[in-house]
Amino acid sequence: MKNNLPELDRRKTQTALEGVFEKYRIYKTITFMDRESFITAGYTDRPNGPTNVTSDPTARTAVYNVDAPAARLAYCEMVDAVVSRLNEREQLLIRERYLKDDDVFDYKVYNYVLDPPVSKDTYTKLRTRAFYKMALALADQGVVNLAGLQKGADRKLG
Repeated sequence: MKNNLPELDRRKTQTALEGVFEKYRIYKTITFMDRESFITAGYTDRPNGPTNVTSDPTARTAVYNVDAPAARLAYCEMVDAVVSRLNEREQLLIRERYLKDDDVFDYKVYNYVLDPPVSKDTYTKLRTRAFYKMALALADQGVVNLAGLQKGADRKLG
């Protein structure tokens, strides 16, 4: 029986997922600032005749103030849902290392967080397996490009 799962480049996958986690942490920690609507008139040089453009800056601002926080929340919930499908040790590793704080390092996770502590090599295998599963799930969601993560993708594109 042939295995149809793609073979991914470990470093490219790690870089892509760390970008996803960085965006997640930013969305979770940085508060959203509402935009204010301008009510003063703005004068611009316009050609004579109708421009056939309708402008409603207040509506645009209101839509942005509703849609942007909803999109942030949906992104964070999607990442949380993907992480929740991993097994317990992989979930613990991803949550503690990538989703909580910026200043958590690998050695802290494999020495102090995982119980029982594991070696660096075992930690790397566990993280690689978790990243592979997450990359496949996030590719289904359209967050990462699976074709760019496959081994030999640079040679195929060049």
